[in-house]
Amino acid sequence: GGFAITADLEVSLPGLDRAEAEKLVEAAHQICPYSNATRNNVDVGLTIA
Repeated sequence: GGFAITADLEVSLPGLDRAEAEKLVEAAHQICPYSNATRNNVDVGLTIA
């Protein structure tokens, strides 16, 4: 066994309904430079608070 890095993000977007928040978070995850740099290397969990 080796080691792995994971990241869990809990996102709060007051004023947006859950469906819109999920769309926005997923879109941001696709264009985020950090997400792009770690894609397929770091497991990322996204949770809408």
